[in-house]
Amino acid sequence: MYIETLKKELKNKKYRMTPQRELVLKVFIDNESKHLGAEDVYRLLFSNKHTVSKATVYRTIDLLVEFGLLRKIDFGDGIYRYELAKKEKMHHHFICKICGKIYEIEEKHLEIIKKELLSQGFQFEDFDFKIYGICPKCSKKAKNKSENKK
Repeated sequence: MYIETLKKELKNKKYRMTPQRELVLKVFIDNESKHLGAEDVYRLLFSNKHTVSKATVYRTIDLLVEFGLLRKIDFGDGIYRYELAKKEKMHHHFICKICGKIYEIEEKHLEIIKKELLSQGFQFEDFDFKIYGICPKCSKKAKNKSENKK
C-alpha cells in the first residue's frame, strides 16, 4: 500500500521512483513498531549492505513526510523520529526517561481528555500526546535495586 502510494505521489509531482527511495520506505515498513531517526535508517541500510548516502536518506525522509507517508515526531531529545502515518488509528506515546523506550498509547485511552477539552470549547484538528515517566521494566529494576540495598 505504502509503496504504491509513494509511486503515485512521485509520478504526480514528476519525480522518479528510485531504488533508494523504495529502500528507505521499506525500512519503515519492516520496522513498523519502531520510531526511527534518519541515522537509524541509514545504519539499517548500511548494515544490510545497501549503498545509500546519508543525504539521500534525509532527503527521502523529508519527501515521505511531505507526501504524508511518514509522521515526524519530536520527543524532545534533539532527534526527530518518524513512523508510518496510519490513517486508521491515532496513537500517542509514553517515553521512559531511564531507558528511552517509546511505548504507543492508543487513542481510546485519551477520550476523556478530548471530551473535556471539547466541553470547554476547545477546537482541535489534531493532537500529539506524549507522557514522560518511568516504564514498568525500569520501575521494577529501581525497586529491586532499592530493596537489595536494605
